[in-house]
Amino acid sequence: MAKLNFGGTEENVVTRDEFPLAKAQEVLKNETIAVIGYGVQGPGQALNQKENGVNVIIGQRKNSKSWDKAVSDGFVPGTTLFEIEEALEKGTIICYLLSDAAQIAMWPTVKKHLTPGKALYFSHGFGITFNEQTGIIPPADVDVFLVAPKGSGTSLRRMFLQGRGLNSSYAIFQDATGKAWDRVIALGIAIGSGYLFETDFKKEVFSDLTGERGTLMGAIQGIFAAQYEVLRKNGHSPSEAFNETVEELTQSLMPLVAENGMDWMYANCSTTAQRGALDWWKKFRDATLPVFSDLYKSVATGVESARSIDLNSKSDYREKLEVELAELHNSEMWQAGKTVRSLRPENQPGK
Repeated sequence: MAKLNFGGTEENVVTRDEFPLAKAQEVLKNETIAVIGYGVQGPGQALNQKENGVNVIIGQRKNSKSWDKAVSDGFVPGTTLFEIEEALEKGTIICYLLSDAAQIAMWPTVKKHLTPGKALYFSHGFGITFNEQTGIIPPADVDVFLVAPKGSGTSLRRMFLQGRGLNSSYAIFQDATGKAWDRVIALGIAIGSGYLFETDFKKEVFSDLTGERGTLMGAIQGIFAAQYEVLRKNGHSPSEAFNETVEELTQSLMPLVAENGMDWMYANCSTTAQRGALDWWKKFRDATLPVFSDLYKSVATGVESARSIDLNSKSDYREKLEVELAELHNSEMWQAGKTVRSLRPENQPGK
């Protein structure tokens, strides 16, 4: 384990130099990794493990879309693809990658297969942290840990195929066997993490829920919508408003920020842009800081988790979700975005 210094704050991190794939393969050579759930994170994590030489099987409901996807991805029914209970029985490490609501519903089934010495793996701290709401309380004689990639399963898989790694956090909630650290780090390497930084279940879920509702999706959509609306109300065309709000940010600037940092961007833009950004960033910080403070409090006090469990568990959840998603999809801004994306050179016929 290495220690990195971030402005005077030390953090424990693990890189692939210290814990190479060969070591991960050695740690996991006698394990059977049962991936339960083949939706958001499941495919990327399972395929990366498989191609990294780990013995991975899938547990999924037969004749579901996810079952069919696993088959199309190369998992073989009866060999590496099983009904959920059979996979749970065979697995020595259970990768519990169902949605939060589905984890609650499936927990009684999972729990009865957590025999002594097995491990329960999460990619999110939700079920354990809010166990008073979820009922997910593992037996004391199994390891419990998480690896949380800092991105979607699609990004994890895409970066793996590019020979890159997506950074992940890791945490150990329960070390019953004395092998939890080796197991969790080996799995983090096997799924394709770039480097692994230490956290705990509570911090992981608090930061994750804040990020999803904040700068990763909720806040950024709100800021996009506000700027787009102001530009349209002042006579700018949909194409101009979208390009100045979204396209330039995502296609030109954010890749540079990812490579070099926002400080580099400030130092390497036009003097006019530089002056404006320096004048306005603190105003946006001060305007949004109370909202982020309210958001974090709502996460930390369990309000957000309770709302998520309540709404996502209702029988009409999917129907209501489609209505809310349709509002985004049908908005002028994202319809303009669909048109703009189609005009990118790489999307033109013959490219």
